[in-house]
Amino acid sequence: MLRQASRLLSRSVTAASSKSVTARAFSTELPSTVDSTFVESWKKVAPNMDPPQTPSSFMKPRPSTASSIPTKLTVNFVLPYASELSGKEVDMVIIPATTGQMGVLPGHVPTIAELKPGIMSVHEGTDIKKYFVSSGFAFLHANSVADIIAVEAVPLENIDASQVQKGLAEFTQKLASASTDLEKAEAQIGVEVHSAMNAALSG
Repeated sequence: MLRQASRLLSRSVTAASSKSVTARAFSTELPSTVDSTFVESWKKVAPNMDPPQTPSSFMKPRPSTASSIPTKLTVNFVLPYASELSGKEVDMVIIPATTGQMGVLPGHVPTIAELKPGIMSVHEGTDIKKYFVSSGFAFLHANSVADIIAVEAVPLENIDASQVQKGLAEFTQKLASASTDLEKAEAQIGVEVHSAMNAALSG
């Protein structure tokens, strides 16, 4: 009985997995189609207006995935007011994701990662450039391109350790004396960011 049950379960799991793999394609992999019946009906009702477009009308095809893994990772690192890196080919990037430090190499699985305050390091041969980022997102694509968007970032060597210590003390005091939820939230953010900067400098 146990053997028969295990065989039936394995068959059902295999069938289900094969169905899930071939069930549907990505929307951007499907050819764009136009509902001619809808267009004709629309022209009868509103002959002077173009028929509305669906989101699929604006989608671009997914970028092609290389048959072999590239030797370099292409990085675009942008801020709201500047572009730090544009099409930079590097060996590796380590980003401070909310789930922990994430190393990104060429051929990394496509991922969207939220960034937390911490160090982002860009590795190019023996040269390592470090930035402190406050928050943001990293978009890792299948074609070995990484788009990193940060709210604020500064090269680590430009941070003044004495100012970090001063800011940490000020926000710690504000957190202790905060009387409203807004004051507590603002002070907590300040403590977390300055603590992360302090750890980055001491580490």
